[in-house]
Amino acid sequence: MIQVGRYNRLSVKKTADFGVYLDGFGESEILLPKRFVPAGLKVGDPVEVFIYHDSENRIIATTQQPLGVVGDIVKLKAVSVTKQGAFLDWGLMKDIFVPLSQQNSKMITGGEYLVRIYIDEQTGRVAATEKLFPSLSNENLTLEEKEEVDLLIYRRTELGYAVVINEQYNGLLHYSDVFRELEIGERLKGYVKAIKEGNKIDIAIGKAGYGKVEDEGSRILELLDDHDGYLPYNDKSDPESIRQFFGMSKKTFKMTTGSLYKQKKIEFTQTGIKKIAE
Repeated sequence: MIQVGRYNRLSVKKTADFGVYLDGFGESEILLPKRFVPAGLKVGDPVEVFIYHDSENRIIATTQQPLGVVGDIVKLKAVSVTKQGAFLDWGLMKDIFVPLSQQNSKMITGGEYLVRIYIDEQTGRVAATEKLFPSLSNENLTLEEKEEVDLLIYRRTELGYAVVINEQYNGLLHYSDVFRELEIGERLKGYVKAIKEGNKIDIAIGKAGYGKVEDEGSRILELLDDHDGYLPYNDKSDPESIRQFFGMSKKTFKMTTGSLYKQKKIEFTQTGIKKIAE
């Protein structure tokens, strides 16, 4: 069985002036248009293709690579809008459709939106939806506190950023744990800060415990190198100035500089910190 909305490895059954026909494994033969046929491809050869429906609802193949396949969450740009929905550029000649019912707010041409690619059950076509959370579930949670995870910034809320965790769970990154502006659709590493009643997950950026200190320590040393070995910040500095310059809380700054001092990598001065020459 071929998989629509995904890559398939199919064999060439026959050639034509306008392309080649691929073996659809029980489906009718699938056309790979001439413009996408690799040079030297002949009958019997296998070829990796992406399968989707063309504008006339025919299953068709392409060697173009879309920006996402079924199940992926990607950030795409709207290229046109109709009363029925919006069309987003996903890297293929035919744009992907987001029905009006699958939009969180009415999309506008030129806007960029975080969407999940799926197969519409009624039409069998590849489509996209802004409604990410119905596809996520914390019911059968396998995560543990302090576990490192992959994060995707979904949207802003009153408390913080709603995030997608490991492409399968939802969580919250509180504003108090964020020290720089984050973009919707941004991917980054984090860890499970707490699992609350009802399997609600609080997330933090970076690594837990000493791993976080190690990461921030490397960054402080890099900043020192960029500023001739000296930075005018210490434990008496204003928390907001530390947040703006280092992108971390004052507590993390003090823990990290304390660790670097114990490792004899920096020394404290009356006005800041200084890197010790190796």
